[in-house]
Amino acid sequence: MAPYLQILFGMVSLMACYSVFKALIFNMHMFQLNGYRFSTHMGWLKKNAGRYAVEYIIFALSFTGLISYEPLFAFAASALFISLIAQAVENRNRPQKKPLVYTPRVKRMFVTTGIIIALLYGFSCYLLSTEMKNLAFLVIGLTASLSPLIIVLSNAVNKPVELSVNRYYLNDAKRMLKMMPELETIGITGSYGKTSVKFYLYTILRAWTDTLVTPSSFNTPMGITITVRKSLKAVHKIFLCEMGAKWVGDIKELCDIVHPKHGIITALGEQHLESFGSKENIIKTKYELADALPADGRLYVNFDNEVIRKNLPSRPYISYGTTPDCDYYASDIKISSSGTAFKINTPEGESYDFDTKLLGNHNVVNITGAVAAANGFGMPMSEMRRYVRRIEAVPHRMQIVPRGPVTIIDDAFNSNPAGCRAALSALSQMEGMRILVTPGMVELGKEEYRLNREFGEFAAECCDKIVLIGEKQTLAIKEGIESKLFDKENLFVFEKFTDAMEMLYNMKTDKKKIILLENDLPDNY
Repeated sequence: MAPYLQILFGMVSLMACYSVFKALIFNMHMFQLNGYRFSTHMGWLKKNAGRYAVEYIIFALSFTGLISYEPLFAFAASALFISLIAQAVENRNRPQKKPLVYTPRVKRMFVTTGIIIALLYGFSCYLLSTEMKNLAFLVIGLTASLSPLIIVLSNAVNKPVELSVNRYYLNDAKRMLKMMPELETIGITGSYGKTSVKFYLYTILRAWTDTLVTPSSFNTPMGITITVRKSLKAVHKIFLCEMGAKWVGDIKELCDIVHPKHGIITALGEQHLESFGSKENIIKTKYELADALPADGRLYVNFDNEVIRKNLPSRPYISYGTTPDCDYYASDIKISSSGTAFKINTPEGESYDFDTKLLGNHNVVNITGAVAAANGFGMPMSEMRRYVRRIEAVPHRMQIVPRGPVTIIDDAFNSNPAGCRAALSALSQMEGMRILVTPGMVELGKEEYRLNREFGEFAAECCDKIVLIGEKQTLAIKEGIESKLFDKENLFVFEKFTDAMEMLYNMKTDKKKIILLENDLPDNY
């Protein structure tokens, strides 16, 4: 190999090292957001193939190593070098909504990935000492272009280790729970509303008895395991355990860990329809909680949810909602910019006044469910009123954020049709210029277009101005808005959220601006 080609090889090698490093971090982040699931991640890679245009170019240029004519080889190798620079720029550090968490699992995967990369680079160095020197470029280029698959490969290599580690921690958590037979665990699941109900119930109960709660959205086997191993104490009397699911059997798996005595099913809907495959599978999975409860356990179900009403559980239940046919029901609901006042009626025919800083009928329903469950544990209704007043909005779930002449209603965590509709209903009841900012809903499978279009239709009836984030992503919403003959001068489309908010803050109006931030797509979207 000519000296100038050796220099070129060195430049390509160094740039490849840096480019691969940046690409691996990005792809590890996406793999984590996709739940470390092979099928989910491969589906994401297929759906987001357009993101990897530079990798396709690098893959094609990798075959530079098969070129024997030196001038052409030098030109192609230079193009490979430039493409590697482009890959590094493409995977530069960007603002992230949920950054990569360097968990022990991620660290182990990086070690395995590092070994795989080192072996590939070692092989390229070996090729330099043989008559197939040019093929070293092929190995280096392929390593850079196939970095998304190297992450998947490292996960496959580590799978036996991960299963062993998880099994150890799960068994330890089960052992700790078994040592506390008096602990009453209440499983809380639903297509939406479960985190809110969990924290509302925790706010009420913790002042009355020692209560453990899964933090944030810790609703997976390992999230629950971490909670038990790190936080469960002998003094705890009640364990509020949120249970999330994306696949049939997920709730049963969680029930096999914590063995709940009681349960709350907050709603059944289309969320995660893409992974469940059908609404029937969603219903079947959520009712795995009902099936796991003992005969003397209490099951609370939200009767304001039409899917629950049409698919009643096969065991006895306690209903809550806003209609008189519920065991516990809210009435006389009055919403203002400062919060919501309402009554809760009990199965005994008694009525109690409540008020909360939260907005919207759906929050009243969630509070009613929490009050019903707390009452089931023996807490008097009259005792709960002051604790309901203390309930704070769960971050990014109809959270009111005052900004001078602008009021932000942060519902960015919401991503389901019913929740979006409830948020719009609350917005429509407020005085001022009502503004919606949204990128739409995802993970709704074949129903995604229809549900987003319906979202747009309802938004047109509730809002004075609508701002869509992402022209391609929000096409269905836009069509729904336009079908209602919404004034086009009040409909805006931006690619960047920051640009949209800058426009809204600078917009001149005599009215108070109320901006609803509805849904915020994760980084893998």
